[in-house]
Amino acid sequence: MNTNQTDVQYCRWNDNTQEQVTINVSKIESTGCKRVYSKLCTGRLGIVMKALGGVATLVITFIIGYVTGYYVHRCE
Repeated sequence: MNTNQTDVQYCRWNDNTQEQVTINVSKIESTGCKRVYSKLCTGRLGIVMKALGGVATLVITFIIGYVTGYYVHRCE
């Protein structure tokens, strides 16, 4: 198990009107889902995956509509 290293700094000015809190958290190992998401859904590969998903959705919708229309409008 990885340890989480955190650095917290707190500054309080003399006039009590402004306070500043700074928190720095070290980068933690990404989980499997986040790693897959960042690989497949961002950048150029992400754009290609989204385009292929859209085309696949369009083709599936067309096929379902064609088959449905065939059975609804076939002559007896």
